[in-house]
Amino acid sequence: MIKKILFVSLVLFAVMAMPALAAEADVDPSVHAYKVAFAALGLGIAGAGGALAQGRAAADALSGMARNPGASGRIQTAMLIALAFMESIVIFVFAMTFLLNQG
Repeated sequence: MIKKILFVSLVLFAVMAMPALAAEADVDPSVHAYKVAFAALGLGIAGAGGALAQGRAAADALSGMARNPGASGRIQTAMLIALAFMESIVIFVFAMTFLLNQG
């Protein structure tokens, strides 16, 4: 039930952010406040999601290495690639935050 409420609230935040992010620069100043607020919200969600995913990936990789030390090299390589992909999503959101707030 909590996951459904969280999902619906995130969708509502995204829908509410669309007009603010699509507005022209010469519109009233409160639109800029919405842009900043929703960009910060998106960055916070991306950062929290990335941190949770990276923590889970590292924990599972370490438990896999503890159970099978012979496969630790392959597990570590796969984990590092996965961590790079997870971090790239957060970096993309960070870059989009700056791009959307210009103007």
